[in-house]
Parts: sequence; structure tokens; C-alpha cells
Amino acid sequence: METHIRKADHLRICLDENVQCRHVTNGLERYRFTHACLPEIDRHDISLASSFLGKPLGAPFLISSMTGGTELAKTINQRLAAVAQQYQLAMGVGSQRVAVEDPTVVATFAVRAIAPTIPLFANLGAVQLNYRYGLDECRRAVETLEADALILHLNPLQECVQTSGDTNFRGLLEKITLLCQTLPVPVIAKEVGNGISAAMATRLIEAGVAAIDVAGAGGTSWALVESERATDQRQRRLGRTFADWGLPTAECLTQVRAIAPQIPLIASGGLRDGLDAAKAIALGADLVGMAFPFLQAAHASEDALYELVDILIAELTTAMFCTGCETLGRLRSPGILQKI
Repeated sequence: METHIRKADHLRICLDENVQCRHVTNGLERYRFTHACLPEIDRHDISLASSFLGKPLGAPFLISSMTGGTELAKTINQRLAAVAQQYQLAMGVGSQRVAVEDPTVVATFAVRAIAPTIPLFANLGAVQLNYRYGLDECRRAVETLEADALILHLNPLQECVQTSGDTNFRGLLEKITLLCQTLPVPVIAKEVGNGISAAMATRLIEAGVAAIDVAGAGGTSWALVESERATDQRQRRLGRTFADWGLPTAECLTQVRAIAPQIPLIASGGLRDGLDAAKAIALGADLVGMAFPFLQAAHASEDALYELVDILIAELTTAMFCTGCETLGRLRSPGILQKI
């Protein structure tokens, strides 16, 4: 029951309260594209097609992990899945811990029938491997979703601020290594808004993760979200103190790509439009994840979601056209993106 309440609280707080980082940004504003006044391409020839972990995509967007476990979450997930299928976008669901503990809510996550061909990612907190979770629970999360990969989210700060959070992270890397060796689908390591550094990425890659979502600071602050939920003044203050903790997304991207040129890399954390997406791709991202913009639109209506994806695609395409890039790979050409 506590997990169900937490899920409902998270949705309400993210939609109704200002829990965005207060002072830290995603860092992408420090970069500017070199404008091509003569792009020498036809805008209609620009292709956003890509792939991730061997799965084709119509555009390089990930509807990042958000929710599940409640009736409102079910509606939101179904709307998200419909738009993901229409545009062939990747999609992750919120933490499935609630569904592992209570199988009656599995349907609030189950979207494969709506989105039969998209890359779909299951999701569990990595720390649960220290709280009686193992291969069976992870396999169940994947199988009930019919997922193509499992996201293991890493959230030490959130657990510290969350009342009675799970804070035993000792020996977790060894368990992640074992899971990567035994789970029949790829494992993706993801932060929740505080970033993954080059040093941490190195350890995760050595453990066997197939991809990394840097999920840097600059967007929704889960310290603030848990501060809003807290029932005592101590936890409220703790969340406010650490509201802007973490590495900006752009810094994470450049760090991780420098030490791991080949690892499939997701950029998320405070990205809000297609220009942010273009910059993230230019810095080395293979996939661009957004949560808050999709949550707002999905809560409004399915039509609002289609409008959002349409403008994201238009923004990314415009950035490519005005830099003379017909393909996503060309965005990474030397001199196209400058640090200012």
C-alpha cells in the first residue's frame, strides 16, 4: 500500500508543484551550433531514422521512465504508448516494484498491445537487489512488460531524502554484474536526475551494462519531489538543501562519451525541446530522453502528445537543416557545435 501511495504522490507532485531544479541547468545553453546560411540540402531529405540496441526508431527520442501502479498512471502510459507507436519512439515505464509486489497493478504498465513494435524498457531500482530482489524479480518485470531491455535506475540521493528510503548500496556493483550476465535482455543503467560521471560509467560498463542513460541535473529534482512528500521537517529540509545536487547533463555526456566512444548513450535530464535534443546528439548521445514534457502532455490529452512530438521533430529537423546535416550522424561533425 505504501508503494501505491508513493506512486500517486509522485504523479501529483510532478504535475502540480514546482519541483524543477532551481539554479542548476542541463548545461546545454553553453553550446551553440554554427549556422549554415547555405546548407546545400533539401529539408525534406533530412532523415531522423536511427536505432538503439538493435531496434529501429523513427526518431531518436525516448519517452523516459515515469509512472505506473495507479489508474491515472495507466491512462498516461497508454497514451504515451500510442504516440510512441505512431512515431516509432522508444519508451520506458516507471519503476515496476509496485507491480512485482502487487500483480493486480501489472495492467497499469502493460502497453505492448498498444505499441507492438517499439523498443520498450522495463524498470526497477538497482538498490532493490540489496533488498531481496534478484534474477526472478527482474525477469518478471521484463516478461510482464514484454520488454526489450531492463533499466536499472540508480537513485542514492532520492533514497536519502525519501522517508524510510532504501539506502544500502553496499556491494551493489557485484550484483549488477551478475544480473547483466544472467538476464536474457540488455541492462541499461540510469540515474534519476543527478548524473553519471565518467568514473561511475567506467565501473558500470565493466559490470556489463549494455547502455547508459546519464540522466543529469537540470530538470526534475527528485530531492524536491521527496521533500514535498516528507512528513517531517528534517526530510523536507534535506530535500531542499540538495535540490540542485548533481552533474549537469551536458557535462555527463561529454565525460562519458570521452571514455566510452562505443557505448550506447542516452541523454536525459532537463531536456525540453528539439534544439536540446540536437545539441545532446552532437555531444554524443544516441537517444534523447524526456519525461516532464511528455507527462504534462499525456495528462492533458492524447492530442497534446501528438502536438508535442510533432514540434519536437520539427525543432530537431530545423536544427539539422540550419547546420547542413541530412543525417543524425552528421551533427557530430567537427566544428558544428561550439562551446561558448
